[in-house]
Amino acid sequence: MARTQKPEISMAANDHPDISNAEFAQFQKLIYKIAGISLADSKKVLLVGRLGRRLKHHGFSSFAEYYRFVASDADPDELQTMVDLLTTNETYFFREEAHFEFLSKTVVAQHPAGMPFSIWSAASSTGEEIYTISFVLAETLGLDANWTVTGSDISTQVLATAQRGFYWLDRTRGLPQTYLRKYCLKGVRTQEGGFMVAPEIKRHTRFLQVNLNKTLPVLGKFHVIFLRNVMIYFDAETKRQVVARLVEQLHPGGYFIVGHSESLNGLTDTLRAIKPTIYQLPA
Repeated sequence: MARTQKPEISMAANDHPDISNAEFAQFQKLIYKIAGISLADSKKVLLVGRLGRRLKHHGFSSFAEYYRFVASDADPDELQTMVDLLTTNETYFFREEAHFEFLSKTVVAQHPAGMPFSIWSAASSTGEEIYTISFVLAETLGLDANWTVTGSDISTQVLATAQRGFYWLDRTRGLPQTYLRKYCLKGVRTQEGGFMVAPEIKRHTRFLQVNLNKTLPVLGKFHVIFLRNVMIYFDAETKRQVVARLVEQLHPGGYFIVGHSESLNGLTDTLRAIKPTIYQLPA
């Protein structure tokens, strides 16, 4: 008896099923609805590469099947995995170093001695920004001072990495060796070739899952908010809404810092520009 052959699945060059324009548009609408992110048409290859593995994991033969699965909310964990895969971006220590120089030489210098000091890294990814801020505050205010750095992200996966605070040495791009020696621990055995952020630094940090596209949880007020290299993925209306939410979390006189390729021009009348990418809420 001849075997019944399974129908062949159309595969892209990277061994993932092809995705039609209509199917890609469905994922664009879904990630926009969840996270406010406008996924450009040019990101189709990225989506296929990142989500193709999830199709294999679940045994789906098409992106249409996978979309129906995540859109049905039958498995909230899988929906979160999809969000994690589509929202993870590159970061590194001391990225856009001028911001940290401004933090140490201007913001901290102006802050009343002995008073609590709080900063929010609102799209903190894998934690390099949070710990860069923490290293600067440890140097300027001291480890015994009352300061806190809050890190948030929509992705639970990157938050877990940030909270752990372990990085391989090839990720030290931009990190001064003096900070590496003072505030990090050398990895041993299975962690050889890496380093862990020291507990003395980590005790000043906290990590929360926050969707900036929705009503914010109670976070408290901050003296500085970093929202860098994330608004480039939002459309104009989403940018306005996100900025309005975050500005409400600033202390009067507080600073709002965005990425070098971003601007708040036309998005808010509440903040005034101090210099390119740095804004202040009037006291």
